[in-house]
Amino acid sequence: MSNNENNLGMAGETGVNEAPMPDDMAGTSTFDSVTETPEEISAEDFTNLKAKAAKADENWEKYVRTSADLDNYKKRAARERTDAIKYANETLLEKLLPIVDNFEAALAAANNTSGANVESLKTGVNMIHSQLKNFLSENGIEEIDAAGKPFDPNLHEAVSQRATDEVPEGHVAQQMRKGYRFRDRLLRPAMVVVAKKP
Repeated sequence: MSNNENNLGMAGETGVNEAPMPDDMAGTSTFDSVTETPEEISAEDFTNLKAKAAKADENWEKYVRTSADLDNYKKRAARERTDAIKYANETLLEKLLPIVDNFEAALAAANNTSGANVESLKTGVNMIHSQLKNFLSENGIEEIDAAGKPFDPNLHEAVSQRATDEVPEGHVAQQMRKGYRFRDRLLRPAMVVVAKKP
């Protein structure tokens, strides 16, 4: 048997062809060539790390402060919104107070009046009524006058029909209660009786 056949036979017995390891890699690992020891960090790198750590601390403080400011703002906004809802009608009610004062004065005069002062009492009540209507108008309340006008289901509420020749069919024969509109929104429909042919 030749030397080559002996070598093949031995390789066949073990099943492994082992290649010799180079001398420069013997006894070393991959990590040994990459890992740096603290002594190998340069002064410049250390200074950079310190600067980055200081910047990180500064950013963290800014974040904490900003987060606290945002929480305070949310609480303040919620409190202001609650107060705005709670006191939304304050100005409106303040304007109503003089009208209430005049009504009370009229009631006091009615209790102390004699037959001769009835006309002055009526004049005073009419003035209060006018004052109240002006107040409503200044605050965007518009009166819906439906008498004699065509029936409009968007503005009127029909409670009955009446056979009459006084107004055309489908028109309002009588207004039972006035309606009101707040700017472009219907506040209360006018309650009406609608005319029909006799």
